[in-house]
Amino acid sequence: MLIHEGENRTSRIDLLLAAALSFVAGGVNSAGYLAYGYFSANMTGNVSLISDHISIQEFTVAIAFVTIVTMFVLGAFSASLFIELGKRRRLSNIYALTLLSEAIFLMAVGIYTAKLGSSVNGATIAGLLSFTMGLQNAASTRISGSRVRTTHVSGIATDIGVGLALMTGDARAPDRPMVARRLVLHVTTLLSFLLGGVAGFLGYRATGGVTFCAFSFILFSLCARYLTVRAAAS
Repeated sequence: MLIHEGENRTSRIDLLLAAALSFVAGGVNSAGYLAYGYFSANMTGNVSLISDHISIQEFTVAIAFVTIVTMFVLGAFSASLFIELGKRRRLSNIYALTLLSEAIFLMAVGIYTAKLGSSVNGATIAGLLSFTMGLQNAASTRISGSRVRTTHVSGIATDIGVGLALMTGDARAPDRPMVARRLVLHVTTLLSFLLGGVAGFLGYRATGGVTFCAFSFILFSLCARYLTVRAAAS
């Protein structure tokens, strides 16, 4: 699941990866919003809120949202740079190592917030969570050849609409099986994000910051079997 890239991946592998990572993203996004009032995965909403707060001259709040968006970009940049360095060293498990770093960040945030509770700075924690979401989305995008995107659903919802329209066409069209597979992938991604959001909300309400630790365990489990894989085959 975390070794093969692009066209070397099967639809089933992409489906499993999308389900797991979208569940994590939905959970982190929902728990973070419940705790601090900021979305860590929804950059479209955050950019809109930047413009809203600038318009009413609430510059301090606007800067907080700018910081969150910036942290997402930095997460994606860091993941991509890390992956490039791993490729140069021919590390087959570089994607697993990238998601492992996300898991470590989430675990640290969970432990920190569980200890300090409501005394932490919400924008700072949301920024750290956004950084992890940038890491995750860049890793899933790179390994799947842009087929799997896990931290937001606006584009996914559009792809579902397009896919449904294409499925109403000629039943004998040669690309129909591919369209159907992509449609299943997008629906799975959306539903997993939704279910993760429910789990994140209920989990944070019941256990607080420990919820982030729980989502990090999902990532640890996903990465575990690949961490002993070292060099790519020559």
